[in-house]
Amino acid sequence: MRSLLRLWPYVRPVRGTLALAAGVTVLASCLVLVIPLTLKWIVDGPVAARDPSGVWLGGLALLVLGFTEAALFGVRRVVVARPLARVEADMRAALYAHLQRLPVAFHDRWPSGQLLSRATTDLMLLRIFLAFPLTFLLVNSVTIVVGFAILLQQDVRLGLVLLAPVAPLVVLCSLFEHRYSRAARSAQDLIGDLTTLVEESVLGIRVVKGFGRHRSKQQAFTALAERLRGTELRKAALLGGLWAVIVVLPELAIGATLLLGVVRVGEGDLSAGTLVAFLSTALALRWPVESIGFLLAVTNDAASATDRYFEVMDTPAQADAPVPAARRAQPRRPDGLRLEGVTFRYPDAPPAAPPVLRGVDLHVRPGETMALVGGTGSGKTTLTALVPRLYEPTAGRITLDGRDSASMPREQLRALVAVAFEDPTLFSATAAENVLMGARGATEDDLLRALEVARAGFVHELPQGRRTQVGEQGLSLSGGQRQRLALARAIVGRPRFLVLDDPLSALDVHTEALVEAALREVLATTTALVVAHRPSTVLLADRVALLSRGRIAAVGTHQDLLHTNEEYAHLMSGPAPGTDGPEVP
Repeated sequence: MRSLLRLWPYVRPVRGTLALAAGVTVLASCLVLVIPLTLKWIVDGPVAARDPSGVWLGGLALLVLGFTEAALFGVRRVVVARPLARVEADMRAALYAHLQRLPVAFHDRWPSGQLLSRATTDLMLLRIFLAFPLTFLLVNSVTIVVGFAILLQQDVRLGLVLLAPVAPLVVLCSLFEHRYSRAARSAQDLIGDLTTLVEESVLGIRVVKGFGRHRSKQQAFTALAERLRGTELRKAALLGGLWAVIVVLPELAIGATLLLGVVRVGEGDLSAGTLVAFLSTALALRWPVESIGFLLAVTNDAASATDRYFEVMDTPAQADAPVPAARRAQPRRPDGLRLEGVTFRYPDAPPAAPPVLRGVDLHVRPGETMALVGGTGSGKTTLTALVPRLYEPTAGRITLDGRDSASMPREQLRALVAVAFEDPTLFSATAAENVLMGARGATEDDLLRALEVARAGFVHELPQGRRTQVGEQGLSLSGGQRQRLALARAIVGRPRFLVLDDPLSALDVHTEALVEAALREVLATTTALVVAHRPSTVLLADRVALLSRGRIAAVGTHQDLLHTNEEYAHLMSGPAPGTDGPEVP
């Protein structure tokens, strides 16, 4: 219940509708309990008096009660359908919005399949719980209490016999709930793992097929599916055992009541009508009692789903950290991009691991293009992710034209800074929509200009031109085409600051030369930080910064560093044709 009570903020707007549905259902269930009283009147009245007209009247009353009960249950279903669909939609929208606000570090840790299962399967379980078990736990409890009150009012001794199974059933349900809740949580986590495996296999189908790993993936899927199957069977066994006991114990009590009642009717101690009414009421209570197991099972599934949902929702979203007044007060001035004492350690890094970046100091002057060069693992990509605040520096600060980026709302910051990554991400949208995602309010002219600069004119030759759907992850395009669209997306908004993480690595030398020629025009009007591995990309820059072991080891022009820095010369060297050694360009 502690878990399920957390749903109240989402349920509160429809509480009136749920109360109406519960009231209608309670009324319908209470009508079921009126039927035995009508039977008692028929048996002790018209039947005992041999009055056929009275029997017909009683039969008509039973028919009206039955139709009214059915109509009320139908009304309940109609009443709750729309508002509960709204609750599910609101919770899903809240989850998606929260996922967008969570830091990149969160998404680095969480498998996408686990998030997907929370947004789909878990929310479906919660809607089912709100639509059925939530109402019927209340309705059946009221029905059982009212029913036993009627039974005890009719005959105390028979009522006490029928109440005998209550104590063992309470103990059994308590044990069941503890064991079933663990199995339910395990099953839901396995569904998330299975979803992740399927998603990865589909997105990586080229790698799977290219390396002939389909059998190993199939084996991994089968093993995980078997674990899920075993967990579901364990849940079914627990529910089956509970249901068997819940059915058997009340049936034994009803049988004992029948025997005792028949003996008392034979002795004249009890009227036949009272016995019929008593047994009819007991039989009417069979469903409310027998449904306890099913309702508990669905409720535990819903409680586990709620816990999983709020595991994500309880994760703090990115918030703009408070900045000292001295840092906030700095006026905007054409100062370019500055990194001052920037240190960064990944949140999930081992405590003994050194920081990825250690006291980085770097100044990219206004309108300047700075190339960032370094060996594999030196922290280049991490540094570029700090500028748009995809990650927050552990220490130090980053300023844009004199303003501390930590003091700027993220929306404003990301309107100033555009990014393009080495591994471009495209979405299931048109080529134009993927590019225009880079700037709000970008016009058709901006789109055409960006496509021209990025040498992405190939989109005009697609089946529907730039309105062609590029497919999930843009896998219908080549790697170079995806990089060019990502580059167009970065420059479509004419950003003040541009951060490019080796955006031309997938291009052939001829296309690279064309893109670089057009890119020079863009870089001439912006302040840019470009991660580079090729000498041709480095030559786009005014200056070069060498990042080594998490620090800026040297800054200068390409030619100066070639002659003064051995590490830089080694990074920029390559085997010359017909030789075994490196040649410095």
